[in-house]
Amino acid sequence: MNPPRRYLVPFGPKQTPHLFTDILVIGAGIAGLRAALEIPSKFNVLVVTKDALQQSNSNYAQGGIAGVLSPEDRFENHIEDTRTAGAGLCDPHIVEMVVREAPQQISDLIQWGTNFDQEDGQLALTREGGHSHRRIVHALGDATGHEVMRAIIDRARQTPHLTLWDQTFTLDLLTHEGGCAGAVLDRPGQGILLVWAKQTILASGGAGMVYRETTNPPVATGDGMAAAYRAGAELRDMEFMQFHPTVLYVAGSSRFLISEAVRGEGAYLRDKNGVRFMPDEDPRAELAPRDIVARAIVRRMDSTQHPNVYLDLSHLDPSRVRQRFPGIEKVCLGFGIDITRDLIPVRPGAHYMMGGVNVDDLGRTSLPGLWAAGEVTSSGLHGANRLASNSLLEGLVFGASCGRGAAERAAHMPDAYMVPPISSPAEGAIADFDVADVTNSLRSLMVRHIGVVRDRAGLREAERQVAFWRRYALAQRFQTRAGWELQNLLTVAYAMIGSALQREEARGGHCRADFPDRDDAHWQRHITCPPLRKE
Repeated sequence: MNPPRRYLVPFGPKQTPHLFTDILVIGAGIAGLRAALEIPSKFNVLVVTKDALQQSNSNYAQGGIAGVLSPEDRFENHIEDTRTAGAGLCDPHIVEMVVREAPQQISDLIQWGTNFDQEDGQLALTREGGHSHRRIVHALGDATGHEVMRAIIDRARQTPHLTLWDQTFTLDLLTHEGGCAGAVLDRPGQGILLVWAKQTILASGGAGMVYRETTNPPVATGDGMAAAYRAGAELRDMEFMQFHPTVLYVAGSSRFLISEAVRGEGAYLRDKNGVRFMPDEDPRAELAPRDIVARAIVRRMDSTQHPNVYLDLSHLDPSRVRQRFPGIEKVCLGFGIDITRDLIPVRPGAHYMMGGVNVDDLGRTSLPGLWAAGEVTSSGLHGANRLASNSLLEGLVFGASCGRGAAERAAHMPDAYMVPPISSPAEGAIADFDVADVTNSLRSLMVRHIGVVRDRAGLREAERQVAFWRRYALAQRFQTRAGWELQNLLTVAYAMIGSALQREEARGGHCRADFPDRDDAHWQRHITCPPLRKE
């Protein structure tokens, strides 16, 4: 793999403005803000996010947060369900740690003002694919992420030692003497800015926009993964992208997630002929883990030569459906679809990245001074396939751990306001370059060759094409967010393709048509991308 340029933009210690803080948090989703709120008030904390505070995958999460809250459920059940979905690659210690912390994290959210749905004065719990019990708390029916982020953003805004900067793009992580020293930012009205921090927490989210068919918002361009890789941090499990089985498919419109909870409440999947096909695919039928359901849908689309399958809720109580899924009902009505009567056209779409920056059980990366939490990471919780509604939980648990750890480490570091002699030369041309064309071509290529099902021929073709784009796109000196995002997408895509080529088996979110069986003898292990060590 050709190494990316160390820094995306030129800067020098004499020409570039500087800012100093105790702890820098990159990303304002649930993991980033949970980390910031865990940091004691004696520290100055700067939280930066590249768009509005509300623009994160966390905000768009429909399903909910999984936790053992019912007397019929046990921690051991949640642990087993998580490890089963993870297809042999979960870290047992991490799974147990996260599952056991879930009730307290949910309690903290309630204390901070999150209004979860209730039934008869108790938290309403639902079940989703892969779960053996009803254990998912939700809010506003199918808008859990929106309500949780409302409460946590309000809490952060009321916390005096936190400074929140939106519309601020993180270009790169600063490194000095083998450790992370802060970040290079681009801020409206200020341009390039160097922020020096005693400790840095990366919580920048996923990379779903590397695919044309995705549930992710436009901000999910893998910026944190690419920046961490350029800085020398280790990436792991990059072949494991989870495809959500049920994304609303209306030609010409943007894709919209149809929550896992719809099947959890009893919806059926039918093909174009009206045949309910999941009972023949898996004993759990529509409640099988997402990787199984997504592959079954792709097979059915191929066999019927139809671009989608359908969700059927017509056999369920209409009033219950409307109460439980008001957001989904509203979107579908915009296309003339009554979800209580009509079939909902769906197909798989890229949803959640299981791979990312490798972290330990405290959230420490392989780069000293850099911590990470949430979808940007590979923590060991999800393994090869994320169990539904474990992602917000992971962000809460690891966000809190990163906040505590970074604060403890920063407490032992003296205040220092000297700028190391770090610079980035003004190499590379600023050419007439059609960023949108290459971005669209990349996203289409990823759908064709590294989608739900892959094979060596397609992966090799993707590798050749992405290598070609990288040769001239990474040599450019862009001055816009779209250009920087393309460079990050190309870096992440190349890591994903290389890892997918190495793993010659089918496991979880990675399915090789030319190696269709799971191979524990050779592949029950992680694949890492060797870190760069350029200062």
